[in-house]
Amino acid sequence: MTSPGEKGEITKGSIIVATKDQVSSDLAGETVVLSMESAMYYGLDQVGSRVWELVREPIRVSEILDAIMGEYDVDADQCEADVLGFVRELAAKGLIEVRDGA
Repeated sequence: MTSPGEKGEITKGSIIVATKDQVSSDLAGETVVLSMESAMYYGLDQVGSRVWELVREPIRVSEILDAIMGEYDVDADQCEADVLGFVRELAAKGLIEVRDGA
């Protein structure tokens, strides 16, 4: 388990998973996540909630991209930029663990 800064950037090949130090709940199609470490709440919209659902088990970022592309009408480049940005933010907040996908 590493943070993105220890081994480099999160890439499409990175494997990520939600940490155990959080609690989340679905609220009418949106998700609320509580970081037990920082005691901060985070609200996720519909797409963020779908990504969060996917990271409950270890998953390669490229698989998340495939799922989002299959479920939403979004340009591939925009999807990649948005998903990578989002998972990097989750990692920075300590809500996901990043594993080397090599």
